[in-house]
Amino acid sequence: MKVADKHDKIVRAAIRVFARNGFFNSRISEIAKEAKVADGTIYLYFNNKYDILITIFEEEIGKIIANIKQEISRCDDPRQQLQRFARLHLGLVEKNRDLAEVIQVELRQSSKFMKEYRNRKFAEYLNIISQIVRRGQKQGIFREEVMPGIFKRSFFGALDEMSRFWVLSGRKKYSVATAAAQISDYFLHGILTEDARADGPPVQRRRKGRPAKGLNVG
Repeated sequence: MKVADKHDKIVRAAIRVFARNGFFNSRISEIAKEAKVADGTIYLYFNNKYDILITIFEEEIGKIIANIKQEISRCDDPRQQLQRFARLHLGLVEKNRDLAEVIQVELRQSSKFMKEYRNRKFAEYLNIISQIVRRGQKQGIFREEVMPGIFKRSFFGALDEMSRFWVLSGRKKYSVATAAAQISDYFLHGILTEDARADGPPVQRRRKGRPAKGLNVG
C-alpha cells in the first residue's frame, strides 16, 4: 500500500473512532484496528492522538475550502455566493456526519487544540465570507458601513450553531436547503443597500399570500 493511501486510511479510521467513542475515550489501538494496521504503523505517520486530530482538521477543512471556493466562483452575485456558502457548510452534516461530529464536538473539547493550535485554515475559511462581503460592497450591493470582520463571525456563528444542533440532537426538522436559505435571508436583508433591496433577491420573488419557504440556494 502506498504511503499516501495508508495515511488516508488511518485518518478515515480515526474519524470514525473519534465520532463513535469521543476523542478522549479513543485509543491508538482502536484506530489501528479500525484501519486494519498494526499499532506501531500509526506512529510511523503520527506522533500521537492529538496529532491525528490536528491532521483531520487541516486536511478536511482544506478540502472544504477548495470545494466552497470552486462553488462560489460559478456565480458573480455576492448574495448567491453567501447562500451557496451556507448550503455547503450545513450540507457537511448530511454528507459526512462522522466528520461533522469530530469538527463540531470533539475539537472543541480539546483545550490543547483550542489554546495552542494556530488555526490558519479556519481563518482562511472565515475569510471567504468577508471576501464575499467586500465584493458586494464594491458592487454597491452591501452597505459600506458593514464590517466584514464582524459579519463573517456572525454569519458563521449562525451556521455553526445550526450544524452543532443537528450533530448533537441527531434529528432535523427541516432540510439543509431550508435552513441555509433562512439564515442567508436573515443576514442579507440586514446588509443590503436600499437600492439592492428594491431590486429584490437574485432568485424568483415569492407570490403574495404564500408562506415564505426561504430563498432557493441552488
